[in-house]
Amino acid sequence: MLLEFSQYLENYLWMNYSPEVSSKAYLMSICCMVNEKFRENVPAWETFKKKPDHFPFFFKCILKAALAETDGEFSLHEQTVLLLFLDHCFNSLEVDLIRSQVQQLISLPMWMGLQPARLELELKKTPKLRKFWNLIKKNDEKMDPEAREQYVAKALLPTRRWFNTILDDSHLLVHCYLSNLVHREEDGHLFSQLLDMLKFYTGFEINDQTGNALTENEMTTIHYDRITSLQRAAFAHFPELYDFALSNVAEVDTRESLVKFFGPLSSNTLHQVASYLCLLPILPKNEDTTFDKEFLLELLVSRHERRISQIQQLNQMPLYPTEKIIWDENIVPTEYYSGEGCLALPKLNLQFLTLHDYLLRNFNLFRLESTYEIRQDIEDSVSRMKPWLSEYGGVVFGGWARMAQPIVAFTVVEVAKPNIGENWPTRVRADVTINLNVRDHIKDEWEGLRKHDVCFLVTVRPTKPYGTKFDRRRPFIEQIGLVYVRGCEIQGMLDDKGRVIEDGPEPRPNLRGESRTFRVFLDPNQYQQDMTNTIQNGAEDVYETFNIIMRRKPKENNFKAVLETIRNLMNTDCVVPDWLHDIILGYGDPSSAHYSKMPNQIATLDFNDTFLSIEHLKTSFPGHNVKVTVDDPALQIPPFRITFPVRSGKGKKRKDVDGEDEDTEEAKTLIVEPHVIPNRGPYPYNQPKRNTIQFTHTQIEAIRAGMQPGLTMVVGPPGTGKTDVAVQIISNIYHNFPEQRTLIVTHSNQALNQLFEKIMALDIDERHLLRLGHGEEELETEKDFSRYGRVNYVLARRIELLEEVKRLQKSLGVPGDASYTCETAGYFFLYQVMSRWEEYISKVKNKGNMLPDVTEVSTFFPFHEYFANAPQPIFKGRTYEEDMEIAEGCFRHIKKIFTQLEEFRASELLRSGLDRSKYLLVKEAKIIAMTCTHAALKRHDLVKLGFKYDNILMEEAAQILEIETFIPLLLQNPQDGFSRLKRWIMIGDHHQLPPVIKNMAFQKYSNMEQSLFTRFVRVGVPTVDLDAQGRARASLCNLYNWRYKNLGNLPHVQLLPEFSTANAGLLYDFQLINVEDFQGVGESEPNPYFYQNLGEAEYVVALFMYMCLLGYPADKISILTTYNGQKHLIRDIINRRCGSNPLIGRPNKVTTVDRFQGQQNDYILLSLVRTRAVGHLRDVRRLVVAMSRARLGLYIFARVSLFQNCFELTPAFSQLTARPLHLHIIPTEPFPTKRPSHEVQIIKNMPQMANFVYNMYMHLIQTTHHYHQTLLQLPPAMVEEGEEVQSQETELETEEEANPAQADLSSLTDATSSQESSASQTESTPNQTGASSSPEAIPTTSDITATVAGPVTVPAEANASQAVTPAPEETK
Repeated sequence: MLLEFSQYLENYLWMNYSPEVSSKAYLMSICCMVNEKFRENVPAWETFKKKPDHFPFFFKCILKAALAETDGEFSLHEQTVLLLFLDHCFNSLEVDLIRSQVQQLISLPMWMGLQPARLELELKKTPKLRKFWNLIKKNDEKMDPEAREQYVAKALLPTRRWFNTILDDSHLLVHCYLSNLVHREEDGHLFSQLLDMLKFYTGFEINDQTGNALTENEMTTIHYDRITSLQRAAFAHFPELYDFALSNVAEVDTRESLVKFFGPLSSNTLHQVASYLCLLPILPKNEDTTFDKEFLLELLVSRHERRISQIQQLNQMPLYPTEKIIWDENIVPTEYYSGEGCLALPKLNLQFLTLHDYLLRNFNLFRLESTYEIRQDIEDSVSRMKPWLSEYGGVVFGGWARMAQPIVAFTVVEVAKPNIGENWPTRVRADVTINLNVRDHIKDEWEGLRKHDVCFLVTVRPTKPYGTKFDRRRPFIEQIGLVYVRGCEIQGMLDDKGRVIEDGPEPRPNLRGESRTFRVFLDPNQYQQDMTNTIQNGAEDVYETFNIIMRRKPKENNFKAVLETIRNLMNTDCVVPDWLHDIILGYGDPSSAHYSKMPNQIATLDFNDTFLSIEHLKTSFPGHNVKVTVDDPALQIPPFRITFPVRSGKGKKRKDVDGEDEDTEEAKTLIVEPHVIPNRGPYPYNQPKRNTIQFTHTQIEAIRAGMQPGLTMVVGPPGTGKTDVAVQIISNIYHNFPEQRTLIVTHSNQALNQLFEKIMALDIDERHLLRLGHGEEELETEKDFSRYGRVNYVLARRIELLEEVKRLQKSLGVPGDASYTCETAGYFFLYQVMSRWEEYISKVKNKGNMLPDVTEVSTFFPFHEYFANAPQPIFKGRTYEEDMEIAEGCFRHIKKIFTQLEEFRASELLRSGLDRSKYLLVKEAKIIAMTCTHAALKRHDLVKLGFKYDNILMEEAAQILEIETFIPLLLQNPQDGFSRLKRWIMIGDHHQLPPVIKNMAFQKYSNMEQSLFTRFVRVGVPTVDLDAQGRARASLCNLYNWRYKNLGNLPHVQLLPEFSTANAGLLYDFQLINVEDFQGVGESEPNPYFYQNLGEAEYVVALFMYMCLLGYPADKISILTTYNGQKHLIRDIINRRCGSNPLIGRPNKVTTVDRFQGQQNDYILLSLVRTRAVGHLRDVRRLVVAMSRARLGLYIFARVSLFQNCFELTPAFSQLTARPLHLHIIPTEPFPTKRPSHEVQIIKNMPQMANFVYNMYMHLIQTTHHYHQTLLQLPPAMVEEGEEVQSQETELETEEEANPAQADLSSLTDATSSQESSASQTESTPNQTGASSSPEAIPTTSDITATVAGPVTVPAEANASQAVTPAPEETK
């Protein structure tokens, strides 16, 4: 690790590599370094790409070494290193250099090693392969390289296509299953699991040659073909197998039947049967076989036995994990996985065999990641309950847990009959009784368990006597005596009469006493397995042993619903749009779904209010000729319709040069047509809302791509206006395609709310907006966009519109009650309003050659009285055309009233709120927003309702799990067998942090943290890279813009005063401050992976206090750190130092870098914590997030000597270390500043800073005290006050002696005791907004808590107790 960190590979090994110096040691060194880079999750191939000349020779040397047959030449460990290196190569096929070498290995010549009979059989199956095989056979070296490469390029599944046949021909699986290692319980457990995975994928339901997924019927046909071919061979050549040959297939295709028929045969006969099936070479006459009978029998049986289909296996799988899976280290490794070794886990990389394979891998990994979190919760809750062995042999609980309760009684109350064709019950219900003798708020939490909440039933049989202490470092199960874990789903709590209390608007009944009974659903599959085990093997009944029930936090407890959604998808025909299918699986042309290659590309698009002017439009399409249809500059105003040249992706190439020039010229010409939005009415609110953002040309390209059909990928670096682009795309689709519906999906509620708030500012009718999920309450608006909020809006709006109809009826003098219902209003419009309008049009329309009279437009207008409350005069009387447009606008206003009433008519017919909300979701809403989690949870309900949509826009796409990105594509039933999805817009940034995966093994080994967005980028899907940021100062942007393509700054970053003004009291706008060991200690680790650094924590808080004392608003400052331990420590120090002090307050947030992704603040104070190893900041994505959170000032506290030597961090740290490494402050400069000349003070270490802030604070307190004395005209300080000061000094000295931890105060500060004593000791209300330095804003001295003291030495270990479960690196 040390060699890799010091760039041994880049600076020495590969730089000096050549065929002349290549040796075994050299090869092994390079492989070790590359493997270590993959283990550390840092880029591994960059140095090879810079110097690729010798890589082909190096790769061949690796292959020769891996195939070396000489005993002792390479040890087992060395062979493992070589294999791991090759594995990394096969997982990096997106790198051109690697792919060019690996592809040569995966082609038809691999079949040279097949036995002749098997080769002939395979070529017979796929006739077109014979032509290529004959070419290879004739002369492999003289074969046309283009033809060969072309075929390989078309082979979508090359590895499987050729290698699976060789694997099958070698009978590796049979040899492995017969090995002794399989039968060793401990040593062979992992090997057996890996073997099962290999067996599963060798027999996967796919055609190896075509790559098409095989249906259940096709798999059954293949199985029957194998059995019948065996029966035909037996009938023709082996008389002793006549009984087998004449039996029906169902009778002979089980393992027991096959062993019964083939077991008695001799080894030679078995060999002859196998050779007849082309499984083994032909046995020469008069020779005995060299194979064991056990091998020959297993070969025939394993090949022909009946297998349960994958779907059947999945449907029979319990969704809840049990104790066998939860604590199996091979399946659910501990959080401390180092990245070394092999695990029995599926992997997510670039490609998948079929959609079924895609869903299955994600299903298994999502299930196991949930299992890991469940294990943490069980271990925490059960250990808190302290189960001990009682004197009488039972269980006694010595503690208590908020999330777990002892079970008083458990009874299975219903086991329903199985459905036809299934062997598990349709449902199993049980009653669980607990005694809630706990605090009221915890009791409310238990009683608040809702339907579908998941709980876990646990059986513990402790062996430790009462009072035994639990050691977290020792195995959990042994100490606790845990025996069983089973999952269950809440149906509801029972009332006094034993009935389930249903969720609803009615208040829940008040139950007497503390005993509560919950009705729960058990997993039917698990119940069937347990009962079968009890009956057949005499095992105990698990369901009579439970003694603990555990619940989980609702936000972390949705795994079962997501797993059910994935399983349901696998049981249905997933219809993905044809233009997306291959890209999702990772095959074909990655740019095939780009709008430029889509057959239904749209030529003319209305960009609505996207452009602010014609000049803005012209600058938005550099390199294009813009032709405006009108020449008058006064008429060249937005909105604009643009006609783009649409070229077919499969057009023939023009041969003549002139034609090419013509084609190029035409391809770069845009026809722009300004148009006027029709008048919407005379009221001010009728005017459409306008976009005010001047989009850049790359943002315009992203908007254009999003409006076109196909897949649009937008990479948005920090501050580049991703949300503004997303909102404009939504608005433009809404206006261009009013009949289409758009689904918005984001990772977090916060992002969804930001998106929604910006949508509401654009010209989109709010009746078409709908927000699903539980985050709508966080919207910063009085309007409620939830389902029931929209129902209430519709009902209220209906009443308002009917009032308008009533007013219109009155103004027209029409009798009757037209405003009674939407239906009567519709008749009123048809018979009264339309007739008057048509009569009016006939009077004022242009008659023949007569000039129209302007006055007639106003004179004959029938709705003057109705529009009397509009701004007057309605008609200007200038021109006929202008007044007619106003009249038509007035009619449009009236017509819109009746159009809306017609849409709201359903709310009169549907009586319940639920039905009305469903109608809104399915019919009314045009823009529906939800989080990816909500989509996964509610897919079944949405599909059942008949939910439809045409477009999907995903924000934060790089932060969403692969499967949670895929599920929103399938929230609707196919239309005539095809998906109606037309557009998929994904907006994200794969250079920032990926989805949160808590288990390091799933994150590193299985690559579960890879989002679909990142995979698409790796595969080569075209992206639009936004290239201008407007969030941060240009100098701050330079710290991370090296990671992006041409990321620059928007003009306002240089022009606005806030970006050009210096940071008050600080010489630099960003600075790296070196922090040495404090009292001989740098980083500490009170619990595993719970890192803290007291020196940095104190320094960060001191700078925060200094800034607040200068007048910085506290809510404009955020403190970030890279580890949870440091976060807790900083919060603790703030509580001690300044948390309740109104002069200082608390920062906006104290959190981790990972948690702060997607947020920003003006000033960021960042602590990097580590002093021994760089840790997970080596992940450049985390560095980018850390550097890009600040708008105006970034101050980083770290051990400079450690981080500046890290190669991956060099681009940022080279800029940081170019400035002084000691903090430079200007204490005489208040906030805000105009930066005249001030004296600069250099702070060399943390104690000096803490001492300086303390003195500054005390001086401010004294100044304030004297100011108030003068203000109140008080006499000078009395002698008694001096006596009081002396007594306070004495108290402080006594406290120092009593508290050794605080006795270090004197060594850290040189503040006089008289300064210390002037601060009052009374409590006050904390003020988090910071305080101005003006005297009027400062409270009296007696109101201020003197929580500021010199830096008190807080032992790092004391803060470890704040972490319930330490995270491996960072709990994100």
